[in-house]
Amino acid sequence: MTYIKVKYRSSSVIGKEGVIYYQIIHNRAIRQVATGYHIRTDEWDEKRSTVVTNDESRKAWILTVRENMRCDLERINRIIARLTKNVINFTSNDIAEEFKLYKKRYSFIHYMGDIINNLKLNNKTGTAENYRSALNSFMRFQMRLESEYGMSLKEDIMLDCISSELMERYESWQKKIGNVPNTISFYIRIFRAVYMRAVEEGIIDDKKPFKRVYTGVDKTGKRALPLKTIREIKSLDLSLRPKLDHARDIFFLSFFLRGMSFVDLCFLRKTDLKAGKITYRRRKTGQQLTIAWTKDMQQILDKYPSNKSDYLLPIITKNYSNERCAYKNAGYRINRNLKKIGEMVGAPDYAGWSLYNARHSWASLAKEKGIPISVISEALGHDNEKTTQIYLASLEKSVIDQANDLVISLLES
Repeated sequence: MTYIKVKYRSSSVIGKEGVIYYQIIHNRAIRQVATGYHIRTDEWDEKRSTVVTNDESRKAWILTVRENMRCDLERINRIIARLTKNVINFTSNDIAEEFKLYKKRYSFIHYMGDIINNLKLNNKTGTAENYRSALNSFMRFQMRLESEYGMSLKEDIMLDCISSELMERYESWQKKIGNVPNTISFYIRIFRAVYMRAVEEGIIDDKKPFKRVYTGVDKTGKRALPLKTIREIKSLDLSLRPKLDHARDIFFLSFFLRGMSFVDLCFLRKTDLKAGKITYRRRKTGQQLTIAWTKDMQQILDKYPSNKSDYLLPIITKNYSNERCAYKNAGYRINRNLKKIGEMVGAPDYAGWSLYNARHSWASLAKEKGIPISVISEALGHDNEKTTQIYLASLEKSVIDQANDLVISLLES
């Protein structure tokens, strides 16, 4: 017969919190397992072996401890059931060690860290960085739990303790620190993907902890610039402001190259330009695209000395050991300078000003000129082409190049 008891050990130091521990008894052998949950003596109900409080400032923490204890006991009982079914002779030590191993392997931070490492090994660097940003956000939230509720950072939150209440609390904290709904939703969707992976692997049961938090996508602010604004940017005299001039050049290279994303611009190689054509694969989708190289593009490129790197455009101009970091730093600088340019032409509020404006502007102007959505979709290299496939299985590259020429020619009017 196996028994589990929840115990409390008060501190020998007056005024210091005591600790909750579990007592596992199997075949009269006793093993104690520390929990890391620290509470005051007046917060322990000996008769019911649970935690209580009348202090409003401690209520959230006590409820968290109570929920974690419930999850722990469920976890220990599952371990006992599995050992009883599969192992003839096991001890209280076996139960305790299985429990400790589970807590180490399937803590939320540890489990998500393993996923991030696997993404890096599979060269999914961008996705890994997104997951790392979300995890860092959650760890900052966990530190907030420590500061406000006395939560011990020595004990990570377990996957099977991810609850609706916890996610609602995280969402509320995100709002308080000023994050916009799309950022909050982005992080929560990542957590949901991690959680559902654990469900699929049979590690936890799906308790649907994300049902009461927002996981949608709000429409962002307007990113497509009016033709008048684009012309004003093109006509600015930036000869004495080389950093702004460089940012403008990259903006127009993106625009001329059918709204090419910044990551694809950065990593265009010199070998991608052959016989008057740029041929490359989108980093996001792996789709191969071909774009005619025009005089407008060449004029910008001719402004800059040939760089020593393998890359075509004047963005990453040296061979760095960490080119991903070089790309991100370049993006920050360019977007910062684009914002200054936006202020110069009296248009500072177009969704933060970044190279996304060039991509949205190209698509918007193409649509205004009556270019079919299917052509725009393929020109931009969108991976979701269900609508496009209804009309055409594929498009002649010349048709797309003609569309690009039409959009670019608008600047000369």
